[in-house]
Amino acid sequence: MDGYDSATYGDRIADLYDHWYDWPERTAATVEVLHSLAGDGPVLELAVGTGRVALPLARTGLRVVGVDTSPNMVEQLRAKPGGDAVEVVLGDMRDVPVDGPFSLAFVAFNSLFALTSQEDQLTCFANVAARLAPGGCFVLECFVPDLTLYDRGQRTSVVRLETDEVMLDVARLSVDEQRVDAQHVLLTNAGVRLVPVSLRYCWPSELDLMARLAGLRLRERWAGWDRGPFTASSTTHVSVYEKPA
Repeated sequence: MDGYDSATYGDRIADLYDHWYDWPERTAATVEVLHSLAGDGPVLELAVGTGRVALPLARTGLRVVGVDTSPNMVEQLRAKPGGDAVEVVLGDMRDVPVDGPFSLAFVAFNSLFALTSQEDQLTCFANVAARLAPGGCFVLECFVPDLTLYDRGQRTSVVRLETDEVMLDVARLSVDEQRVDAQHVLLTNAGVRLVPVSLRYCWPSELDLMARLAGLRLRERWAGWDRGPFTASSTTHVSVYEKPA
């Protein structure tokens, strides 16, 4: 998409993100799992966004460092109660522009796919591995790609239908690039609002190979934060990669 860069999605969605995606039970389960893996910390979140996960994780007593490329998302984080509890660095998560070592690094809610080339994703893995302490973990939450959702490389779906609000997702698939370019289209009485997003999706097997190339190994994989078994019918996964001690 013309004019789209690494900060576009975050800057466009910042004031809507928590309204759309902060589900308390899911957030609580996410924090519980991450806390159990973190040991004494410190912890690094890439694409920290509004602090949906980082802030409650910091309230457990862990030192949490976040990286994000969107000033608007970080502004939302800072405006929350205790918003100064997370150390935030503005920068590209591909570069992991912080010093380690960390006992845990994580990327929640498909955000790794915001790196829109395989090379950028590989670079991110390598930089995370270099900043993990021996025995440390890199945790990813991602969707499992389902190309059957697309008809002739396109998809339109109704995400939300309320009395005063309609949200549509309009997407175009590029199979050769493993890329989806989409718009969240919000229709209200005030008018139309567009939130563009570009993703490069990966299957779990490709993520496993990226991890191996970075010197990490798969320790566990679940279907979600409830630690349910990952099966052939799972639509999401939480994968835990470990740096050998």
